[in-house]
Amino acid sequence: MIQRSIGKTGRKVQAIGLGAMPLSIQGRPSEKEGEAVLHAALDAGTDFIDTADAYCLDENDMGHNERLIHKVLKERGDLLSVTVATKGGCTRPRGDWDVDGRPKRLKEACEESLKNLGINTIFLYQFHAPDPKVPFEDSVKALAELKKEGKILHIGLSNVTSEMILQAQQMGRIETVQNRCHPLYKNDFENGLIDLCKKLEMTYIPYSPVGGHFGHLKLIDHPLLQELSKKYNVSPYCVILSWHLSKGDHILPIPGAKKVSSAKDSPKAIDLHLSGEDIDRIDQLEGYDG
Repeated sequence: MIQRSIGKTGRKVQAIGLGAMPLSIQGRPSEKEGEAVLHAALDAGTDFIDTADAYCLDENDMGHNERLIHKVLKERGDLLSVTVATKGGCTRPRGDWDVDGRPKRLKEACEESLKNLGINTIFLYQFHAPDPKVPFEDSVKALAELKKEGKILHIGLSNVTSEMILQAQQMGRIETVQNRCHPLYKNDFENGLIDLCKKLEMTYIPYSPVGGHFGHLKLIDHPLLQELSKKYNVSPYCVILSWHLSKGDHILPIPGAKKVSSAKDSPKAIDLHLSGEDIDRIDQLEGYDG
């Protein structure tokens, strides 16, 4: 089984994680179906789950995703064997998305996440998104303080630039960076951010790795991915995830799933080995209008 190290924490997890967001936002499956998806992912060997307090319907539903994950892990007795990474810094006013990077709010969010997850310490706590109304360093310092207090073990960042990574490193060790990335959105390959993560021994966690909530259908319909899907006798999703894995041993994709079939399918990418020529062909993909 191919694994990925989480920064310099000493912990290794299966090379394909699970992005649990689709189980709790608008269009989510029923509670029972959501639980079944988590069980299917865990049965397939998934041992890294990415969540956030803001994965929910609105401000009255905050923490839904975390509570769902806790329920399933507790039932299975997997609370200690599965790594759950969560995030704070986003809010859901009336179902919209907003940011709140105030230190006070981040500390409150962390406390709520601890309760939702039923644990005393969060292994990896990520700052969900920079808040333009709050100095970035103030938000990161809040996470560094939470680490000193033992509320979190390790710090991660999300939706950040290379400059922000370097700035945050001055305030404490950053283990992971989670940004949007897929074959039609390769900004972090092009701007050097993924190379920077490797240099600093940080794990790069691409979210929306197969196109995201709205873009995945357009991506998998691309003629090249359809061709490779048939060539390797796997889903187009597996082709894309295998491409991610080929780009660096510090890359840990977290495809989402709201169907049992998807949760079972994604880990199959670990055993898929694309040819160098096919990797190069995917590298050349640009925005596709269908």
